[in-house]
Amino acid sequence: MFIDARELNEATNSLNCKSDKMGPTQLSYLISHLAPCLLLYILAITCLASLITAAFTSSSLLELIKASFTSSSIPELAQMGLFGVIFALFLGTGVAHGQQVPCYFVFGDSLVDNGNNNNIASLARANYPPYGIDFPQGPTGRFSNGLTTTDVTAQLLGFNQLILPYATASGRQILRGVNYASAAAGIREETGQQLGARIPFGGQIENYRNTVNQVIALLGDEDSAADYLSKCIYSVGMGNNDYLNNYFMPALYSTSRQYTPQAYADVLIQQYTRQLTQLYNLGARKVALIGVGQIGCSPNALAQNSPNGATCVQRLNQPIQIFNSRLRSLVDYFNNNFQGAAFIYVNAYGIFDDLISRPRAYGFTVTNVGCCGVGRNNGQITCLPYQTPCQNRRQYVFWDAFHPTEAANIVIARRSYAAQSSSDAYPIDIRRLAQL
Repeated sequence: MFIDARELNEATNSLNCKSDKMGPTQLSYLISHLAPCLLLYILAITCLASLITAAFTSSSLLELIKASFTSSSIPELAQMGLFGVIFALFLGTGVAHGQQVPCYFVFGDSLVDNGNNNNIASLARANYPPYGIDFPQGPTGRFSNGLTTTDVTAQLLGFNQLILPYATASGRQILRGVNYASAAAGIREETGQQLGARIPFGGQIENYRNTVNQVIALLGDEDSAADYLSKCIYSVGMGNNDYLNNYFMPALYSTSRQYTPQAYADVLIQQYTRQLTQLYNLGARKVALIGVGQIGCSPNALAQNSPNGATCVQRLNQPIQIFNSRLRSLVDYFNNNFQGAAFIYVNAYGIFDDLISRPRAYGFTVTNVGCCGVGRNNGQITCLPYQTPCQNRRQYVFWDAFHPTEAANIVIARRSYAAQSSSDAYPIDIRRLAQL
């Protein structure tokens, strides 16, 4: 269904909205005819908005609209009037002006891997059913039933297509951004090696370096590429596996015997700083550092270490909090010492803590059991190929032994994009980062 411009013009003529009928002395005529004119235009806009809403899923445009209206913005909207609200809706959702940034680059692990591990010799793969059961294209390598947090963030940023994995992105597609995330990857090179091949953060940066060279070739020169890349958003979420698949595995890794939790966090941050400096030198300016989540609350951790299968394992969460505290400080280091740097910290740990502390506020009923898995809490063995998952997936926080459901990812992404609490992001959220 489309709005015919000729029909609209004829309709406005029939309502006597043409300016040649409104002389300077015809104020009463103007007033009497202004209302139907405005009504027609509002109906046209409403029709267009309905078409747009029908074209997007609830996790894309509708989620963006809801995320755009924080409590602090309500008084401002009240003063804007009807057309101001309509304009804000279209501007905020990117309908009027497109996506909010030219490109979006993603670095991380299985929480945001969207297919980079599919064709490598790794046990850390998710390109089989029932993974992707709620994703339009089915199994793609995403470790969830549907969208990941960065998928949702891309939609909130106004992208009309999801960011492609490095494994398949080519040509001018890379100008929209690339996802380099690899399941089992960490800050440290050896992290996750028991699972086979993976692309550590250092390798992801090298892949990004290749992308930068391609961007230079596409845009013609280094200055143009640098200016373009400086406007993009970079999401970097590393560290989860440096604990889960390293420090918390004393039988396979020596780090827990070598370092206290404080010393290990320091070692990780030192290496992370060097790697992020490389990323900065390759053009990254607007960088969102995603904190490590509550590994001690995952179905896997609960199955192995929680007496009642419900109480989070603080022995695992406490070292992570030390790392996150240092990661937050790292934001200040880059912003104060690197020209043009705009780094932020996303408190994934705190957002997730609120989600599992007040699950019903977000529509969840199950917080300690995976929707798909084997054993206690469905967390002793992760989701197996062609296993039948739970039916009420929107009510589960966890999809498998380690990873959130699409429903949980939407909550986390929305609060990362538009902070609901002052602790969600520091010093600003992703939405404001995009506006810089």
